[in-house]
Amino acid sequence: MKKILVPIDFSADSVNALEHAISFANVIGADVRMMHVKKSKNFEMPFYFKDFNMVVGKSLEDFMDILIEKYKGLLKNKLDYKIREGNVFKEITNQAKYDDSYLIIMGTHGASGFEEMWIGSNAFRVVSNAPCPIITIRNGYERNILKNIVMPIDSSLSTRQKVPFVTELARFFGATVHILGVSEISSADVTAKITTYCSQVEEYLKEKGVNCTKNVLVGSNITDLTIEYAKTVDAELITIMTDQLTNAAFWLGPYAQQMVNHSSIPVLSIRSQN
Repeated sequence: MKKILVPIDFSADSVNALEHAISFANVIGADVRMMHVKKSKNFEMPFYFKDFNMVVGKSLEDFMDILIEKYKGLLKNKLDYKIREGNVFKEITNQAKYDDSYLIIMGTHGASGFEEMWIGSNAFRVVSNAPCPIITIRNGYERNILKNIVMPIDSSLSTRQKVPFVTELARFFGATVHILGVSEISSADVTAKITTYCSQVEEYLKEKGVNCTKNVLVGSNITDLTIEYAKTVDAELITIMTDQLTNAAFWLGPYAQQMVNHSSIPVLSIRSQN
């Protein structure tokens, strides 16, 4: 059984990510596991529950059980939780490895103050070290359908590594994949290389029965180029590779970090195997 892992810090954004995970799980046929990492023994009432009447004396487990009761009826398969203690991003990535998670779905901006907003401060580290694909969702993004996926293709060797997973998602959801060749260099050689990559991806998708389109764009900033294009096709997801800087083990490369930070559209990040 596939499993989707959802880090929860009780901010509205992390609960929004949970709702997206349930929608994805129902299509994919997966279980959902919520996860909270305690950074200290101190506990304060989570922001998300301040509208509840009965919060006095509740434990961390009680709050997780409230989420279970609220959402278990919306999920076709199993909803459970795990509580760990320690370094937030390390515990999340370790849990994903232990569970052999199919996907992590994570809010990128905690809004509660609870546990020092660990979602917001640790999202980039989780993305850059995740052992499985991860979808990050910003600022209360509410659309939980998946009809259009933008897949930027650049001139790097790893750029096509995301194609099999994106293809699988597209087939689950019946989504169209918009192949977008992107470059900041207007060189004929580079453009030809990217165009060849795009054609190879197009052929692969068609062989798998996935609807797709193809376009090649050149601009001064490929992050902005990709985001603006995604808006024109009304995309619900942008897919990228998370190539890391060689001298920064915990941080994303500049393109991936810009995309996760700036895109109002959810971003699917897949770690390079190079």
